[in-house]
Amino acid sequence: MTRPWPSTVAEAEAVQEQLRPLVDLADSGPEHVRLVAGLDVGYAVKGNEVTGAVVVLDADTLRVVDRAVVRERVRFPYVPGLFAFRELPSLLAALDRLPVTPDLLICDGYGLAHPRRFGLACHLGVLTGLPTVGVAKTAFVGSHDAPGRERGAWSPIRIDGDVVGRALRTREGVKPVYVSQGHRVGLDTACAHVLRLTPAYRLPEPIRQADRLSRS
Repeated sequence: MTRPWPSTVAEAEAVQEQLRPLVDLADSGPEHVRLVAGLDVGYAVKGNEVTGAVVVLDADTLRVVDRAVVRERVRFPYVPGLFAFRELPSLLAALDRLPVTPDLLICDGYGLAHPRRFGLACHLGVLTGLPTVGVAKTAFVGSHDAPGRERGAWSPIRIDGDVVGRALRTREGVKPVYVSQGHRVGLDTACAHVLRLTPAYRLPEPIRQADRLSRS
């Protein structure tokens, strides 16, 4: 964040290519997490502002421990595959306002399941150094079969034959979410955390809380 923020597609893609080798996909990740943060961004109906929201929960009780919100002007145009450059500044600023450091970040978006294998969760993880998982509401890239109807069923998401994530069923008979590694978390561990943090709804509770906060 000390360098000028990219303002063109070419500059942003160059940053992704530069940072992508720093992503750690080999670390299996923390099995026991005490504090987990959900991150989401809300867009103003009018104007050119985004609201980055971070909500920290106790992973065992799902009680809200802390939260932070930052609203600022968008710094990058709307370009598929480069959403991180619209959303990261406000999210990083919100994280900086927290008095606690989460053990795990779960963001609304993709990580490895990305055209350049470097989505928001990867970018966020590399910049913060924290274990990070991407959980998206809709399919973006790659192909996958429909997972079984039961909670916990999953099918791999593949791009050019490589597994880049999973379509994971968090509620029986409800459409899946799309989980991908961000940084310092294995895919098995990521899915286990997502299921643990999704006791009643389709989306993990940290993301649900962050979504509500970003729109409030």
